[in-house]
Amino acid sequence: MSTVVLGRLTELDFDAVIFDMDGTLIDSTPAVIRAWTIWAKEHGVTAEQLAGHHGMPSAGVVRRLLPEHRHESAIDRINALEIDDVHDIVVLPGAIEALEALASARSAIATSCTLPLARARIAAAQLTPPSVLVTADQVKHGKPAPDPFLLAAERLGVSPRRCLVVEDAPAGLVAAEAAGCYRLAVVTTTREEDLVADGIVRNLGDVEFVLGADGSIRVRARSSW
Repeated sequence: MSTVVLGRLTELDFDAVIFDMDGTLIDSTPAVIRAWTIWAKEHGVTAEQLAGHHGMPSAGVVRRLLPEHRHESAIDRINALEIDDVHDIVVLPGAIEALEALASARSAIATSCTLPLARARIAAAQLTPPSVLVTADQVKHGKPAPDPFLLAAERLGVSPRRCLVVEDAPAGLVAAEAAGCYRLAVVTTTREEDLVADGIVRNLGDVEFVLGADGSIRVRARSSW
């Protein structure tokens, strides 16, 4: 992919930006693969069965794959495996610059991680997060339900319809649309053709966030500045 497509997003003023975490701000793929590979072998789940759940909370994945009587122990196990492995986690291009640009503006992270896991991965990546952090264990329904983005907007004190969500996963983009947010997709973990959004870029390094005097936020292609 060589083209940055922002479309109408460049014409809009936003009150807040809500970032997904894994695949958007940080790359945790090696750790995720290691944890889920161990879990799958222990629970008799194939790689084919695991496919297609990217961006969803671990508990939701477990509930889809295993019978109810196995849920509690299986969820505890994947949570433990992921917490124990935060090696090889790195910040993705443009993430630090994006968060710094929005340091005085309304911004949030809405992730499918639990709060302990989110904190562990943020610390491992040495990332300075926004003050608002919404995790899967803080909402009734995780992505692809809209709950994480609705809660983030509520905590920021803004309408979801005035928010821009940055996501790498189809489940997160579906959740953002259901919440009424605008969507900017980054092509870091998912094929471009599988991402449905209002704009699409390779990663956050392709864009800049600019603050207006009234606190509004605009997004622009970095190459145009």
